[in-house]
Amino acid sequence: MKTFAVINPHSGGGRTGRTAKSIAQKLAEVSGPLTVAMTTGPMDAATITRHALREGFERVVAVGGDGTINEVVNGFFLNGAAINPEAELALLTNGTGGDFRRTFGIGQTLDESLERIANGQVRPIDIGRLRFVSADGKPGERYFANIASFGMSGDVVQRVNKAKLIKRLLGRFAFTWGSLRSLLGYKARPIRLKIDNTFDELITISTCAVANGQYFGGGMRVAPDASPDDGMFDVVVIGDAPKRDVAKALNQIYTGEHVNNPNVRVFRARSVIATPVEATEGEPVYIEADGESPGRLPAVFEVIPQSLKFRC
Repeated sequence: MKTFAVINPHSGGGRTGRTAKSIAQKLAEVSGPLTVAMTTGPMDAATITRHALREGFERVVAVGGDGTINEVVNGFFLNGAAINPEAELALLTNGTGGDFRRTFGIGQTLDESLERIANGQVRPIDIGRLRFVSADGKPGERYFANIASFGMSGDVVQRVNKAKLIKRLLGRFAFTWGSLRSLLGYKARPIRLKIDNTFDELITISTCAVANGQYFGGGMRVAPDASPDDGMFDVVVIGDAPKRDVAKALNQIYTGEHVNNPNVRVFRARSVIATPVEATEGEPVYIEADGESPGRLPAVFEVIPQSLKFRC
């Protein structure tokens, strides 16, 4: 099998770049002949992946964190369809959050990721397609493998990604820091939320997570029942509430107990449409997708069932 590795040297606070040669050697031992490319900027991994698939590579390994995985996944798709439906994704996680791997029970060590690549089975998983408004006000599109969300969670990711030093030094705890900062300063926004044909209301939310996987924010189990191959999103809506109640829900998210909180509602759906009402104009409601910040509402989230082969 022709294997291509996309390495983000900046992931893990630069650790991946420092050990890239060793990582490539170990990967070649389990994958066979290997071609390697290093990313140099935002969405570079998507471009590299797209080129590799068109050149006939059958497996692409994302080497980095959740952001790297997201970019590589975006390289697998174009105009809502897979470039090569038979190609497979594998991963060597070496980043800050490590949320995507958690749903599949993959540990954080390099050796465990290598073991999965060598002996893991391939399973088809769902992918989310997100259409939104980008920072320059133009329509944008992004695919996500794990979770996309908006509201306070989007504000948290904005803060964490801007505080690069804190993210590099504190790792997953940077998300806790960002959550506390957003808890103090974020103001819940009224949103028209349409979930399939089962829910269509004007609602003031703290956070809404459109989940394919179970974890986000550096280990928060926001969607404990989500399955990445069932053709459905788990949509977790955390309503507006006094800050002490929101703080309690945030604490419960790490164990998944928040779904029993009366301020939390869970839906299963194939599509979600989120539109800010007039009162929020000039106050963007930010989106995050797999820990990245692509843009803001209004947005449409759609599931593409079992559209990516994942070696896990």
